[in-house]
Amino acid sequence: MFKSALDTTRSFRPLNIGVIAVSDSRTLETDTAGALLISLLEADGHRSAGRQVVRDDIQLIRQAVQNLVADPKVDVVLTTGGTGFSGRDVTPEAIEPLFDKRMDGFSVLFHQYSATTVGTSSIQSRATAGLIGTTFVFALPGSRGACRDAWEGILSHQLDYRHSPCNFVELMPRLDER
Repeated sequence: MFKSALDTTRSFRPLNIGVIAVSDSRTLETDTAGALLISLLEADGHRSAGRQVVRDDIQLIRQAVQNLVADPKVDVVLTTGGTGFSGRDVTPEAIEPLFDKRMDGFSVLFHQYSATTVGTSSIQSRATAGLIGTTFVFALPGSRGACRDAWEGILSHQLDYRHSPCNFVELMPRLDER
């Protein structure tokens, strides 16, 4: 099996990453998953492009994502929460219609990686991802463990220009080609 690696001949390129926590019960002070994502991305050398909490409401989630995507300084949006099966979990319904391109492989990899830490409970997540314009958007579950799995298992690699054999950062200059 192929193992990815860092190409040390390349320089790290920090990205600007916005984080949106979707929750009816959390505030910025009590949102531990969003805080963890900020901590992880900054520890890896990326920059926070802001963090907010929005209620489990399709229009509010969609508007928060669209506001970040509209900012030309934001490269990536991470949402946390609202990806389960309860009646209030509507993050995929809010953002998937906005995708210009779906990233089906993210969900597959997330579930494979998550299954190594939480077993079959991984099936309870509807984690999703896609491209809106030239901004990558990833919808993660609301637990700290799931956010850590997604960051450490997938995103830290794909959002690092030095990651080989390929990564999202090297694609960024070509995302708006026609």
